[in-house]
Amino acid sequence: MSIEKIKPYHQPEREPAKRQVKVRVKKNKWISKGEKYLYSIISGTVLCACAYVISFSSATDTLNRDIETLEGKVEQQQSVNNSLTYDVEQLRNPERILNVAKKHGLDIEQSQVKQATAVSSK
Repeated sequence: MSIEKIKPYHQPEREPAKRQVKVRVKKNKWISKGEKYLYSIISGTVLCACAYVISFSSATDTLNRDIETLEGKVEQQQSVNNSLTYDVEQLRNPERILNVAKKHGLDIEQSQVKQATAVSSK
């Protein structure tokens, strides 16, 4: 018998040591990087749109308040103007003018006082 034949029986051949390979299992992420990017852009756009709508609404509200204030001032001024117009009509009364003229020593002899309603410009 040869040594080669005995060797397998006598001395067991060692099998090469098996390496244990660590396998890492990749877990599927809930949201991928691309989706995160898209969601970030969309949410940023929505936030900007919300800010724009709020600022536009605020500006419109301020403008409406200013308009209401001005309308109140216009109505008040119209009331004052109407009151002054009435006073002007009272002051134009010919009888009142004659009374003021007599108080200041003016005499009117055989003439009639006429109210000038229109001024003609030629």
